[in-house]
Amino acid sequence: MNDVEIRPNPILAPAVERQSTRGQRLALLGGLLIGAYLALQLFGSILLPFVAATGIAYFLDPVATRLTRNGIPRGAASLLLVLGLIAAALLSALLLYPLVISQIGLLVGRLPSYISAIRLFSTDVIASLQQRLGPDFVGEKLRDLVGGQAGAMLSFLASALTRVIGGGFALFNVLSLVVVTPVVAFYLLRDWPRVIARIDSWMPRRYAGVLRAQFREVDRILAAWLRGQAICCIILALFYAVALSAVGLDLGLIVGLSAGLLSFIPYVGTITGGVSSIGLALAQFPNWTGVTMVIGVFILGQTLEGYVIYPRFLGDRVELHAVWVIFALFAGGAAFGFVGVLLAVPVAAAIGVLCRFWLRRYLGSQLYLDPPALG
Repeated sequence: MNDVEIRPNPILAPAVERQSTRGQRLALLGGLLIGAYLALQLFGSILLPFVAATGIAYFLDPVATRLTRNGIPRGAASLLLVLGLIAAALLSALLLYPLVISQIGLLVGRLPSYISAIRLFSTDVIASLQQRLGPDFVGEKLRDLVGGQAGAMLSFLASALTRVIGGGFALFNVLSLVVVTPVVAFYLLRDWPRVIARIDSWMPRRYAGVLRAQFREVDRILAAWLRGQAICCIILALFYAVALSAVGLDLGLIVGLSAGLLSFIPYVGTITGGVSSIGLALAQFPNWTGVTMVIGVFILGQTLEGYVIYPRFLGDRVELHAVWVIFALFAGGAAFGFVGVLLAVPVAAAIGVLCRFWLRRYLGSQLYLDPPALG
């Protein structure tokens, strides 16, 4: 009987285990990064409602989960939370709109007097310098130039603000944000567990455990920063608005709210609000008493922020350094506009977690532990 070569059936034979190569893993990672970059470049102008909706869904997911555990269906809980958020936003707008409009009208009405006061102040400063340093250092042309440019700058800022507020593209963006964001936020919040489960199922099995651990760390840091920072910004906005209005500053409400809401950028909100308030106080109050009171408001606000508000609501849970947050916000804004600003902190948190993970790996590797060569 002739020997017959028996070949295994390729259908019935067990599959030979194959492992991915380092090049394939790097290609996958590079493809994901390039795809994300191209998506931001191509669709950056329309991504704002979707990024905002994702942030809202992420922010409200713990509350929706708690309601679901108490017996409320996920869809109903999501609808209640989104409607509640819309109602809170509308109530705030209805309460603040008349005050903001009245203060804008006050600014427009008093803008000529502010221009005259700043021109007079700058002229007096130049005249004082001229007396001390002599006409060779400070001439009449410089004094006239500074006095005229001070008023021109204020007029330019007022007209630019009017154009920005009344621009058609800005109005379209606001309308799309108001209409599209709640709808997308509802669907994302309703399907959030399924979305997370689907993303988890796409993770490479070999690194699934490590990736889950890093994602949990990013989630812990990001949740602590976002929720704590939101509470801090609201408290500071209310404090500055009430305190500046109480000391009699004409635009105290607008400046105070802006200073508090900009506090998510470390030091930027306080510096912007402080400079604006002191400048308005110098133009409004005839003596230094009002200016001193405005300065005292910001000193008290900084004290409460540094020793009461931030330690209470942020503490040591957030491993994001202030310099890293400032760099991330400015880099995101420079690269992708306002959408980049919204994505800056999550990306910064993820990069920070990955850097600490790689640093731990490096400190435990032979590359770090190898003893120095003898001789």
